[in-house]
Amino acid sequence: MDRYYVGIDTSAYTTSLGVIDEKGIPIMDLRTMLKVEKGKKGLRQQDAVFQHMNNLPILIADMAEMIDVSKIEVVSCSSRPRNLEDSYMPVFTVGKGQALILAKILNCAYREFSHQEGHIGAGMINSDLEHKSKFISLHISGGTTELLRVENEDKDLKIDIIGGTLDLNFGQLIDRIGVEAGLSFPCGKSMDKIAKGGDVLNLNIPMSIKDETWFNISGLENYFKKLMFADIYEIEDIFATLFHTIARFIYKITIKACRQYDIRDVLFTGGVSANGIIRQYLKLASGREGINLTFPSVDLCTDSGIGIAYMGR
Repeated sequence: MDRYYVGIDTSAYTTSLGVIDEKGIPIMDLRTMLKVEKGKKGLRQQDAVFQHMNNLPILIADMAEMIDVSKIEVVSCSSRPRNLEDSYMPVFTVGKGQALILAKILNCAYREFSHQEGHIGAGMINSDLEHKSKFISLHISGGTTELLRVENEDKDLKIDIIGGTLDLNFGQLIDRIGVEAGLSFPCGKSMDKIAKGGDVLNLNIPMSIKDETWFNISGLENYFKKLMFADIYEIEDIFATLFHTIARFIYKITIKACRQYDIRDVLFTGGVSANGIIRQYLKLASGREGINLTFPSVDLCTDSGIGIAYMGR
């Protein structure tokens, strides 16, 4: 008899419920994007919590209509942003509460993971990383830009932060430029489509990398806003150049980490890793360095419950 594993994730911008089977194959990926008012660059936590409270019961009801819930073996949730003692965001309390209630009603196991573990889990599904004892992971999203050293013992992950941003996150940078250009938040997907019709500009763009794997990117926000205000370049060229610059940043710090820790396997996760220009650049560059690069499918780069379900299995 097939058994099901449920994952619930209530992140800053998406209500998610994922189901995988006992072989680790995703069979249901339900998501509802939180609504952000046009022109705004994000949501207050209290507004996000309220939307999760409305969205999650609907997703659970949809799941109950599509599968036999008596076959659910484990209900897991993301209860915190990271595996740190003081890691906390109010949005995750919604998913935690609903997951616990569901597990108790179904008399099945209940497990908690971090949101970050969910992203890493989504990248590990049916990949060679399932069997790797250690690898490097770069988690790049609207809320996180962290370079991680991951030790994997049968999905019991030990995660150490070894690099990342000292100011803005890459997702924040992308969204701020997109909103300035008149796009609706979050902007990454729309900007990716626009950038595919552009060319990378031949500009001497400054890159502030400190201590090998730590860096600042707030200067890039001012730089690219000035490019737009100058009204010299086409917006698709500006976006293409922005993503190319981000890819160069990512590549430089990742290669340094691989050499420093003698690790050749790298996983890229988070919404920014879905970007087409960034993916193409990294695949070409890593091949020249002999790095084994893993990207989740584009659908699993962004926030979802699938990675949490996988960790619970």
